[in-house]
Amino acid sequence: MDDLTLAAAFPPATREQWRALVDGVLKGADFEKRLVHRTRDGIRIEALYDAASPAPQPLRGDGTPAPWRICQRVDHPDPAEANALALTDLEGGADALALVFAGAPAARGFGLPGPEALEAALQGVMLPMVALRLDAGSSAFEAAAGLVSLTERRGDGLAGLDLDLGIDPVGMLATGGALPAPWPALAARLAATLSDLAAKGFAGRAFLADARPFHEAGATEAGELAAVLASGVAILRALEAGGHSLERARDALSFLLVADADEFLTTAKFRALRRLWARVEETCGLAPQPIRIHAETAWRTTTRRDPWVNLLRATTAAFSAGLGGADAITILPFTAALGLPDAFARRCARNTQAILLEESNLWRVADPAAGAGGFEALTAGLCEQAWAQFQAIEREGGIVESLASGALASRLAAIREGRDRDLATRRLPITGTSEFPHLAEAPVAVLAPAPEPAAAPAGALPSRRFAEPFERLRDASDAILAETGRRPRVFLANLGPIAAFNTRATFARNAFEAGGIEAVTNDGFPDHAVMAAAFREAGTPLACLCSSDEIYAAEAVPAAQALAAAGARTLYLAGRPGKLEADLRGAGVTRDLYAGCDLLRLLDEAQTLARS
Repeated sequence: MDDLTLAAAFPPATREQWRALVDGVLKGADFEKRLVHRTRDGIRIEALYDAASPAPQPLRGDGTPAPWRICQRVDHPDPAEANALALTDLEGGADALALVFAGAPAARGFGLPGPEALEAALQGVMLPMVALRLDAGSSAFEAAAGLVSLTERRGDGLAGLDLDLGIDPVGMLATGGALPAPWPALAARLAATLSDLAAKGFAGRAFLADARPFHEAGATEAGELAAVLASGVAILRALEAGGHSLERARDALSFLLVADADEFLTTAKFRALRRLWARVEETCGLAPQPIRIHAETAWRTTTRRDPWVNLLRATTAAFSAGLGGADAITILPFTAALGLPDAFARRCARNTQAILLEESNLWRVADPAAGAGGFEALTAGLCEQAWAQFQAIEREGGIVESLASGALASRLAAIREGRDRDLATRRLPITGTSEFPHLAEAPVAVLAPAPEPAAAPAGALPSRRFAEPFERLRDASDAILAETGRRPRVFLANLGPIAAFNTRATFARNAFEAGGIEAVTNDGFPDHAVMAAAFREAGTPLACLCSSDEIYAAEAVPAAQALAAAGARTLYLAGRPGKLEADLRGAGVTRDLYAGCDLLRLLDEAQTLARS
């Protein structure tokens, strides 16, 4: 008897058969609008992909499957406390540390006080056994010198250490608004620094092309890649002009990409960088070599409200970066937006990666996305778009000139504007913040609350989290609660049976509470007089009608009239008014709450109206 697979017992399905079934479900609706999506870079995302022939893909290291490094931030302002946390991380499974210094953009108001803190912060850390990455912002040269001095005092040979000194001249301009010296002088300093390091036996990665400033300023995936390519090329040119070979300049460079919760685009982005940089190397006449790619989970997607959801976002981000070929991954602890993370939050960050590596075994396949139609198409699309945007930066004179002239900042501002609209309308929802908020959430512990962020220097790229506008509304609600003992409220006027109003009442409650406006809900009313009495008892001038279109046709107008007579000064309708619009406006319904409305504007106004 033949040993047949189950699939062989059925005729192969065709794309035409699939499309016929889909068209039957769509019932005449536009296929392109319903099932085809485009990224912010304009890359088409299909509903279905065929298997693809794997494109040549540079891989991590020598291409042999191997785990990426679990990297933990060391950012406590007290060096002794930073040391204790770092040792706990290393004992708990981390094998890399990112040393974050005060004043660096990534420090968020915390960080090691300076290079003099390295001795205490790394006490008991065996440098030959771990990887270190410095994150010092404009103090990068001093931090690098401090680390080299520490290794010399300890007698650790620089050649045998896994070090990324993290000197990022383009990042200094992007986040500081200006360079510490004119670019020609700074470029000469880069070359001199590399010469000094080489004289001491350092043969590793001194410089970093960092995507975080661009990602936090709103960059798309292709825009992030383009900025990193341009940053790397600027460093190559500076080092070559200073007398170094392109081979040494290339080997002195590493990259940092941001990993966010879009699994497919994040995986494709990391794969695309390796292809794109190989193209740069070939253009320079170099034989491509494996590059070091660091990943850090996205600051812009972290939230202060319902921060536990940050665990889910970070898990997806780390998963995607690992599949995409990152060499080392840093997960921002889930409380990072609230303040200095404690040992529990740090443990969650490192254990997330330990589970992905040791339990899910994600590292055991060198390139899991190879041959997957969707991933291959996205990777190719990102390469095409990123290269075009990189060329645009080069035509502007390179990344330094593009930043100095404001050209790149202008493009990023336009992207932010479009994304801000999607955030305000919840086309881009934030779970736990703009969707499914929880007004009664319990606070989480941090070692120190986050300080108020300082204003960005003139000319600097902004650093923004998506959740900030909704968080400001929630903060205002908390202040009102502290002042008056009660939050702003809206009365949900639920009409008809529960089956009729439940869907829209739930929608309305989630929408209002995203702005800190407590929804006073109920199980409906036997008549409008009872509803009006319940409204007066709620003690709010806001009311929102909730029910089905069928119930609205029969009851919305008289219900609105009853609420207005009972003192409702602002009436909302959950849904669109349709043919009832004129009658509802005449009855006092002035605002509509529906999927796709500008919720931020509605909530900001509602907070003011609730107190009037």
